[in-house]
Amino acid sequence: MSEQPAAPADHARPQLEPAAADAVRAYAARTRENADQFAAVLEDIAENGLPSVEDCTPWEELRETHLARLASQRPAVA
Repeated sequence: MSEQPAAPADHARPQLEPAAADAVRAYAARTRENADQFAAVLEDIAENGLPSVEDCTPWEELRETHLARLASQRPAVA
């Protein structure tokens, strides 16, 4: 694997507009929250084992719920 040369220190990074910076921070916060929730589920599985089948939602039901949510957000074009 070849190493990439380090960027010279004299190249300034262009700053984002304030609204764009806020949007990036909000996205980072949502991503961090989702990762924390996912990590908590994995830690629970490691501690307590897999949940029973009766306590789980079938993936088909999850898919249909998600598709319905997407369809309600974006109406179909005739």
